[in-house]
Amino acid sequence: MPAFEPDARLVDDSYPVTELPLCQLRLMDDARFPWLVLVPRHPGISEIFELDEADQQQLWREATRVGQTLKAALQGDKLNIASLGNRVAQLHVHVIVRHRRDAAWPGPVWGHGEPEAYDLDGLAAMRGRILAQVEGLDL
Repeated sequence: MPAFEPDARLVDDSYPVTELPLCQLRLMDDARFPWLVLVPRHPGISEIFELDEADQQQLWREATRVGQTLKAALQGDKLNIASLGNRVAQLHVHVIVRHRRDAAWPGPVWGHGEPEAYDLDGLAAMRGRILAQVEGLDL
């Protein structure tokens, strides 16, 4: 079996945050939205149904618990969880904390305006906030 590597586009568009039991947790490089991506460490998988039942449950456990925790910490108004894969076939799940005041509200974040890259301080601060929230979660 080949080693796990996140798709090149995910690598280009996001930063690694931490490793969860099933997924690599990444932060999308768009400071307009608290936007995470969970990438299951299974090479060659593009659909959720390709995971065995235990990993399907683990994927949703990680997505929902990380999302719930960050929504509360960031005082979000809504949590978006989605697996699209139209541009990146590798299975990945978007977890986005939404605010009524955000740039795309109430529409989707995809294709709305131009991404605003994190500066180094903003990236460090957001990664630190995420790590502080996910450390110790029962995943």
